[in-house]
Amino acid sequence: MEGLDPEQSAAVLAPRGPVCVLAGAGTGKTRTITRRIAHLVSGGHVKPSQVLAVTFTARAAGEMRERLRLLGIANDGGQVQARTFHAAAMRQLKYFWPQVVGTTEWRLLDRKFGVVGQAASAAGASTSTDSIRDLAGEIEWAKASLVAPQDYAATVARLRRDTPTDADRVAAVYEGYEQLKNRDPDAVLLDFDDLLLHTAAALETSPAVAQEFRERYRCFVVDEYQDVTPLQQRVLDAWVGERDDLTVVGDANQTIYSFTGATPKYLLDFSRRFPEATVVRLERDYRSTPQVVELANQVIGAARGRIAGTRLQLVGQRPTGPAPTFVEYDDEVSEAAGVARTVQRLIRDGVRPSEIAVLYRINAQSEAHEQALTDLEIPYQVRGGESFFQRADVRSAVTAIRSAAARDDLPEDARRGPGMVRFVEAVLAPQGLTATEPTGAQAREKWAALRALVSLTTDLLEQVPELDLDGLLAELRTRAEARHPPTVEGVTLASLHAAKGLEWDAVFLVGLVDGTLPISHALGDSSSAPDEAAVEEERRLLYVGVTRARVHLELSWALARNEGGRKSRRRSRFLVDLVPESSPASRIAAPAPTRKRPVCRVCGSPVIGTVATMLGRCEKCPSDVDVPLLEALREWRSATSKTLKVPAYVVFSDNTLTAIAEQRPRDDRSLVAIPGIGAKKLERFGADVLAIVGERATR
Repeated sequence: MEGLDPEQSAAVLAPRGPVCVLAGAGTGKTRTITRRIAHLVSGGHVKPSQVLAVTFTARAAGEMRERLRLLGIANDGGQVQARTFHAAAMRQLKYFWPQVVGTTEWRLLDRKFGVVGQAASAAGASTSTDSIRDLAGEIEWAKASLVAPQDYAATVARLRRDTPTDADRVAAVYEGYEQLKNRDPDAVLLDFDDLLLHTAAALETSPAVAQEFRERYRCFVVDEYQDVTPLQQRVLDAWVGERDDLTVVGDANQTIYSFTGATPKYLLDFSRRFPEATVVRLERDYRSTPQVVELANQVIGAARGRIAGTRLQLVGQRPTGPAPTFVEYDDEVSEAAGVARTVQRLIRDGVRPSEIAVLYRINAQSEAHEQALTDLEIPYQVRGGESFFQRADVRSAVTAIRSAAARDDLPEDARRGPGMVRFVEAVLAPQGLTATEPTGAQAREKWAALRALVSLTTDLLEQVPELDLDGLLAELRTRAEARHPPTVEGVTLASLHAAKGLEWDAVFLVGLVDGTLPISHALGDSSSAPDEAAVEEERRLLYVGVTRARVHLELSWALARNEGGRKSRRRSRFLVDLVPESSPASRIAAPAPTRKRPVCRVCGSPVIGTVATMLGRCEKCPSDVDVPLLEALREWRSATSKTLKVPAYVVFSDNTLTAIAEQRPRDDRSLVAIPGIGAKKLERFGADVLAIVGERATR
């Protein structure tokens, strides 16, 4: 009981029987349930071997086993079992299968892609990689929701569920998939959902199996109970039977996996099913500072619906810390660069890179942040997926662009300028880049990645107007090669879903605009109203993101996708009333001040045109270029481009070199005053250029 607060103690000491622990983020739920198991065992209420504790990830199960070990409760061999639902079911099924089925063998189908592909082909559905992945995901949802193939179409219509293709066709693929798994008379193929289905069926239909199992296990503990699916609840019911020695732990306001079939209704209805249950609310937050906790309460305080009615009012227990900050940027590139600079400052102040996370709604958002961190040489790791340029979809798209660029009959206007952007869009169209966002989770994820490639092309073209296809491909290759490999001591990049259950000292929640969070398909379109349930789940996703931070928290958004793009976005509706009035981001950004037209440094007239602006003089005015200096700069550029394996103009364009040779800058300030030389190029090449200029001046 050492170190437990009153509410945790109440949960630990509750008598055997139904116990429901409503545990907010950071309130010590793992500590509480492992202490409860230890209390029941040490008090002689139950033997260690009679306890089965289940959770949703192998990491969480491992942490539970380690906590029990440190408490002196053995947890291997015949002792307390702490496992995931699927691991527990597999273990039981291996044992009971001969009693229930007989000599027919079963094999685990851990990769269903090929079988779903065969079923899709037979049903006349698309067999593209993304389509098969979406169909496989939809079959998993149906089985987790206890929806049979013949009931699928009617069920999704009733639920208004977004399906990857026509519901009847999905049902046909689903039915074909089940038939293909069972066509071998000598061995049945079981997927992970079948493990649960057959385990439940064995206990439900065989009294001997049920009796043997229930003599072995008497006490059950379920973590993250808000995330159980109807199928998992059916297994749990079969395990428990008519008994009530069950402890569940969860927080309905952290339900973010409904797309997999998870539902908080079993947690919400626990007291109705067990009227005599002990219910304990854990609201003391030991993870986050009071400032972060206050913002988390504000986020979830605006929630609506039945789930919101169970919200927990967290109370921060840590010392005071900095207030969360809100930052509005002009575009996504600026946002990523700004976040990276703040990350760099935190690291300089002593925060370990591994204690910093950048969290986003969809994986395609990672590219800009990967690049910004790379530019500042900050190591990072992508959690729950590969880095942007290592994803199969992106590699395939870049290969398609490279192949198309090699064609001899490619029109010249497709190799540069706006025509190059249109060319990239045309090449990526067969890859899945449609005019509107598609349905299906995998298709949406791929579509977002392809759109990110088009946006990157646009950004690069704005930075280097003379960029052509060869230069674009060289830049994409350079970016892919420059990525830092995953490392333990690196900043974490992760989606909000992948961040569930984790925590960091500093968290950046990025891209908080309507259409991203909440996601666009939750908002509906001109022909459909927003899906209120989906919007509320998006709000809970933001809540989960906020509660990942211990001390430092920054929330940001960008008004445009591309640099210089139209600022048509608006910050997420979830941020209404959250941004303090004292924050600059609380007000609509003032129009950018009108820039004075630059004048010619020779004749004083306004300069017109890109080249004149670059040179700082009218094109007709005499040039005072230092020819030997210009030649020295060209030689340096040639050597540098070969070292970096990029075209020469990616380093500096001819006009930029001419401007340097004419204006002969002597310090950083005068160098960056030349158009085309920004902070990035100053950092990479500034010292070399100034050294060449200085050496020439001394001759």
